[in-house]
Amino acid sequence: MSKWSFRKKFFVGLVLFFVGFGIYKYFTNKNEETERAFSKNEILHLEIHGVIMNGKKFLSNLKKYKKDNSVKAIVIDINSPGGAVGPSQEIYYEILRAKQETKKPIICVSTGLIASGGYYASLACDKIVVTPGALIGSIGVIMEFANLEELYGWAKIKRYTITSGKFKDSGAEYRSMRDDERQLFQDMINEVYEQFRSTVASARNLSASEVAAVADGRVMTGSAAVRFKLADAEGTFEDAVRMAAQAAHLGDDYRIFKPRRDKMGFWDVLDFADEDDDELNTLQQVKEMFTQKSIAGEAIHSLLKVKYLNQPLFLMPGYWE
Repeated sequence: MSKWSFRKKFFVGLVLFFVGFGIYKYFTNKNEETERAFSKNEILHLEIHGVIMNGKKFLSNLKKYKKDNSVKAIVIDINSPGGAVGPSQEIYYEILRAKQETKKPIICVSTGLIASGGYYASLACDKIVVTPGALIGSIGVIMEFANLEELYGWAKIKRYTITSGKFKDSGAEYRSMRDDERQLFQDMINEVYEQFRSTVASARNLSASEVAAVADGRVMTGSAAVRFKLADAEGTFEDAVRMAAQAAHLGDDYRIFKPRRDKMGFWDVLDFADEDDDELNTLQQVKEMFTQKSIAGEAIHSLLKVKYLNQPLFLMPGYWE
């Protein structure tokens, strides 16, 4: 009997690995489906965590389960400093659509950070529950640029662009911003800011003056947010679940259903991830993939804290190129 070559052993092992992985995924999903089949009263648990860049996975789960007959209420756990304007507004409108179409109670809860675009999204919920020490607010818009003209000069680098119009390279880092460009961006900021303020006023039933008093980019504690009527009640995730159950008249007869989220693996970091996955959680998931004390994990954790914590709702230059 001839010995198998290393190449043949490797190939067979690889095939067995993928077959085994496929069987595991199949039965894992089957178990979840079987468990759900016996449950008639479910509270759907969705999450908006991290910087909001597109929110595809959240929106996909919301659209998939909102009309499920077993789902009687929805609790959305938000821990986000905000993100890009368009995706934040899209999440807001889809939550609002789900509420109007299904008439199911939707409760938002935050035990950490619900700011800027994250807060914008929460405004579509029936109730907003926050812990007393959570950070809430940051109602505002920011657009950030860097002028590296002097650095390029020091490095003896000359950059040239050929554009179809005077505003095409607005915000470029290789030159100073002109007054008309600054005014263009300021007008955009003002327009989006007014959209934010009017949404807050409408959703929270506040006057223009009440919104103006807190819509200067500040963050506040959960307790202060309740006082200023930016949130409805102090509480935890469990309190939000009970509030949803009560609004849906479920009593104690319910189970919490959280759609399965596959953990990010090494191949996902190399961009083999599903195209429909969120960018919303990317940095956070990459950090989780490494051990807590690893250099890479701590570096990404620091980046999240320094770069994104308490960032107001922002427009990112280049998104409309």
